[in-house]
Amino acid sequence: MDIKIKVGLKIKELRKSLGLTQEALAFKANMDKTYVNEVENGKRNISIVNLEKLIIALESSFESFFL
Repeated sequence: MDIKIKVGLKIKELRKSLGLTQEALAFKANMDKTYVNEVENGKRNISIVNLEKLIIALESSFESFFL
């Protein structure tokens, strides 16, 4: 499985566990909802900076994100 898809699925899993919509997550991370959608669907090659923003918005850490 492509790494972009794996990361996107993890973001989606964490987002749903918090009961957030893509729009709510995008707002918390100060991102466009279309961008969040494309990341979750493995269509975007996310930067480390943007990944950090999403991880913080998902109330997680890099360590637990990659477990």
